[in-house]
Amino acid sequence: MPELPEVETIRRGLSKFIMKAKLQKTEIICPKSFIGTPVTGQIVQIRRFGKALVLDLDNHYSLLIHLRMTGQLIYDPKVKPTHDGDIPRRYAAGHPSDNFVAKLPNKQTRVILRFDHGTLYFNDQRKFGFIKVLPTSAVEQDSFIQKLAKEPWEMTARELYDKFQKHPNSNIKATILDQTIICGLGNIYADESLFVSGIHPLRKAGSLTMEETENLLAAARHVMDESIASGGSTMATYVKADGTKGDYLEQFAQVFRRENQPCPKCGSNIVKIKVAGRGTHLCPHCQRLSDD
Repeated sequence: MPELPEVETIRRGLSKFIMKAKLQKTEIICPKSFIGTPVTGQIVQIRRFGKALVLDLDNHYSLLIHLRMTGQLIYDPKVKPTHDGDIPRRYAAGHPSDNFVAKLPNKQTRVILRFDHGTLYFNDQRKFGFIKVLPTSAVEQDSFIQKLAKEPWEMTARELYDKFQKHPNSNIKATILDQTIICGLGNIYADESLFVSGIHPLRKAGSLTMEETENLLAAARHVMDESIASGGSTMATYVKADGTKGDYLEQFAQVFRRENQPCPKCGSNIVKIKVAGRGTHLCPHCQRLSDD
């Protein structure tokens, strides 16, 4: 599943490609992947709520899109380039595969959105993702959106601290992975945030002080800002909307996927353990597990 920085990268990229485009026709190949009645209209805004994208149309309807684990959005413009520097051949975002350069539609194509200047294909190998049509006024009341907590940039340390106190016996990594507590932190950015703030992922959420909570929230904002600036992670199977990969893991990640490598702070070996059912990376020296 993409993490928030990857989805934000996709939102920004697609905004360059399909903003103001007119949706003329929807072809539903897999009914499970499309919820609601097809609509037509011009895209006037592309928003993001957590890990979901929302395409707002000028007819007061919106398309809520969630890529889940293997979803892809691939846009083919009608006008093909005649030489380098002209209109790019294809824009692709999501789980990378041969679909990025293959003929479309294919057996993984679930929904086709026909625009006046091109075609947007929604591909999804495992059929966990979806496109949902709903009134624009109802987007923020949708049950999927309603469950989301605030994102790190919107939340205060006091709000986060109070949430931790309501889950005192849960380990901190499982707590910050819970999208109803804080929205947008997935496995990569949870590990990085805990490392930057010096907190062991097995610490009990209720044991964190207000100062530690402030440091953790600041760390989450920092690592996610860096990732968005770099275009997201390359390890996560999500790429930029123009088909190029982000480089967060190579440039900025300090512990994730770096087991047995030296800690950038102290030189101790980074270790990998399992927490909340997820592979978890940390420095045992910089992130000590107290007796709290």
